[in-house]
Amino acid sequence: MKRTPSTKARSIILMSNSEGLLIRAKVRAGARKESFQIKSETAFEIAVKEPAEENRANARVVQLVARHFRVASNKVRIVKGQRSPGKTLRVFV
Repeated sequence: MKRTPSTKARSIILMSNSEGLLIRAKVRAGARKESFQIKSETAFEIAVKEPAEENRANARVVQLVARHFRVASNKVRIVKGQRSPGKTLRVFV
Protein backbone atom coordinates (compact mmCIF):
# COMPACT_ATOMS: atom_id res chain seq x y z
CA MET A 1 0.00 0.00 0.00
CA LYS A 2 1.51 3.32 -1.08
CA ARG A 3 0.97 6.21 1.33
CA THR A 4 0.51 9.74 0.09
CA PRO A 5 1.69 12.89 1.89
CA SER A 6 -0.75 14.40 4.37
CA THR A 7 -2.94 17.35 3.46
CA LYS A 8 -0.60 19.71 5.31
CA ALA A 9 2.38 18.35 3.40
CA ARG A 10 0.61 18.90 0.09
CA SER A 11 -0.20 22.51 0.98
CA ILE A 12 3.47 23.54 1.21
CA ILE A 13 4.42 22.38 -2.25
CA LEU A 14 5.65 25.26 -4.40
CA MET A 15 5.28 23.53 -7.73
CA SER A 16 4.34 20.09 -8.96
CA ASN A 17 5.10 18.86 -12.45
CA SER A 18 6.51 15.87 -14.28
CA GLU A 19 9.92 16.62 -12.73
CA GLY A 20 8.63 16.35 -9.16
CA LEU A 21 7.68 18.66 -6.30
CA LEU A 22 9.54 21.81 -5.30
CA ILE A 23 9.52 22.67 -1.60
CA ARG A 24 11.28 25.22 0.62
CA ALA A 25 13.02 24.49 3.89
CA LYS A 26 14.85 26.54 6.50
CA VAL A 27 17.57 24.38 8.04
CA ARG A 28 19.32 24.73 11.38
CA ALA A 29 22.47 22.59 11.51
CA GLY A 30 24.14 21.53 14.75
CA ALA A 31 20.90 21.55 16.73
CA ARG A 32 20.64 19.82 20.07
CA LYS A 33 17.47 18.00 19.00
CA GLU A 34 16.29 17.03 15.52
CA SER A 35 12.91 18.36 14.42
CA PHE A 36 10.84 18.56 11.27
CA GLN A 37 8.06 21.14 11.38
CA ILE A 38 5.63 22.68 8.94
CA LYS A 39 5.89 26.40 9.71
CA SER A 40 3.48 27.83 7.14
CA GLU A 41 1.77 26.94 3.92
CA THR A 42 5.02 27.47 2.03
CA ALA A 43 7.82 26.33 4.33
CA PHE A 44 9.33 23.57 6.46
CA GLU A 45 11.68 24.23 9.35
CA ILE A 46 14.18 21.43 9.86
CA ALA A 47 16.73 21.11 12.66
CA VAL A 48 19.45 18.47 12.37
CA LYS A 49 22.14 17.37 14.82
CA GLU A 50 24.82 17.07 12.16
CA PRO A 51 27.17 20.03 11.72
CA ALA A 52 27.25 22.04 8.51
CA GLU A 53 30.58 20.48 7.55
CA GLU A 54 31.43 18.15 4.69
CA ASN A 55 27.80 18.10 3.51
CA ARG A 56 26.66 16.10 6.57
CA ALA A 57 23.76 18.41 7.49
CA ASN A 58 22.51 18.48 3.88
CA ALA A 59 22.61 14.69 3.68
CA ARG A 60 20.50 14.43 6.84
CA VAL A 61 18.03 17.02 5.52
CA VAL A 62 17.60 14.93 2.37
CA GLN A 63 16.94 11.83 4.52
CA LEU A 64 14.32 13.61 6.64
CA VAL A 65 12.50 15.08 3.63
CA ALA A 66 12.53 11.66 1.93
CA ARG A 67 11.08 10.06 5.06
CA HIS A 68 8.36 12.74 5.28
CA PHE A 69 7.27 12.21 1.67
CA ARG A 70 7.80 8.42 1.92
CA VAL A 71 10.25 8.17 -0.96
CA ALA A 72 13.84 6.91 -1.22
CA SER A 73 16.63 9.35 -0.36
CA ASN A 74 17.89 9.28 -3.94
CA LYS A 75 14.54 10.81 -5.01
CA VAL A 76 15.29 14.09 -3.15
CA ARG A 77 17.72 16.73 -4.41
CA ILE A 78 18.77 20.14 -3.09
CA VAL A 79 18.16 22.46 -6.03
CA LYS A 80 19.12 25.76 -4.40
CA GLY A 81 20.83 26.73 -1.16
CA GLN A 82 23.50 24.06 -0.90
CA ARG A 83 25.57 26.34 1.36
CA SER A 84 22.86 28.36 3.08
CA PRO A 85 20.10 27.69 5.64
CA GLY A 86 17.34 28.50 3.12
CA LYS A 87 16.96 25.60 0.71
CA THR A 88 14.76 24.62 -2.21
CA LEU A 89 14.42 20.87 -2.65
CA ARG A 90 12.98 18.77 -5.45
CA VAL A 91 11.18 15.56 -4.51
CA PHE A 92 10.70 13.07 -7.34
CA VAL A 93 7.52 11.08 -6.68
